[in-house]
Amino acid sequence: MTLTRPVRTGDRQDTAARLLDSAARSSFDPGIEIDWDAPIPPDKYGMSPEWSSLYGTGLWDRMTEDQRITLTRHEAASIAGTGIWFEMILMQMLVRDLYRHDPATPYVQFGLTEIADECRHSTMFARSAQHFGVPSYRPPRWVRESGRAFKAVAAGALAFGGALFAEEILDAMQRDFMRDERVQPITRTVSRIHVIEESRHIRYAREETARRMRDASRLERTWIRMHLGVSAYFIVTNLVNPRVYAAAGLDVDEAKAAARTNTHYQDRIRHASRRTVDFLDGVGLIGGPSTVLLRRAHII
Repeated sequence: MTLTRPVRTGDRQDTAARLLDSAARSSFDPGIEIDWDAPIPPDKYGMSPEWSSLYGTGLWDRMTEDQRITLTRHEAASIAGTGIWFEMILMQMLVRDLYRHDPATPYVQFGLTEIADECRHSTMFARSAQHFGVPSYRPPRWVRESGRAFKAVAAGALAFGGALFAEEILDAMQRDFMRDERVQPITRTVSRIHVIEESRHIRYAREETARRMRDASRLERTWIRMHLGVSAYFIVTNLVNPRVYAAAGLDVDEAKAAARTNTHYQDRIRHASRRTVDFLDGVGLIGGPSTVLLRRAHII
């Protein structure tokens, strides 16, 4: 893929001011908005079953309905755990970026507002797993430690572009969850809150990515492409922790093999990534060796 078209952006401060207005109108406190003591309907999925890593496989067909419900609850918690992991990385990158700007500007004030949003989101995801009695799922330790290196070097377009992969894939999933009456009510509410608040974060990240790529050199583009491909690969391939299969009473090796060849799930990931890929292609950040990793993760 190559640079296909210019991506238009507005003035940084004007955009930030509008997003601050949006935050003032449409922000939520999960501690108040969500009834964390509500009973758990036993017949509701943890997320839309079509987003399960095993949906569409022969193993899924052999599973009992109770196993499917249990699996989707644990998979939803695993996806949320990966979200928490990356949101913590994102918050640190944002703080480092804002440190050198004037706090009196709308740009910095919206950045601080986004960090506050992400703090609430991470707490909300963690409480959701607790509500369902599901353990905290996180990427493997070596991936978490690698994240330290990423946040240490990621800045500018790499930081914002990496955020887009995490935010827009989760956004696509949660738009399905929040509309699906088969899904647990708390999952639907969590998804609705996250979709509404995350929409302004996505706008912010898109404009900053495009803005910072305007004058990037060929070498800078190559460097960012490679690291962006690596970060996207680790985000997507760590959405589902293998321990979720054991929680549903499945043979872990058999389930991992089924998930690895599940074309239905792979198509879902590609569809959820499409807007991000199209946008990043438009600013010259898709192409070169990194496409190998993007294909391996079924992002393209």
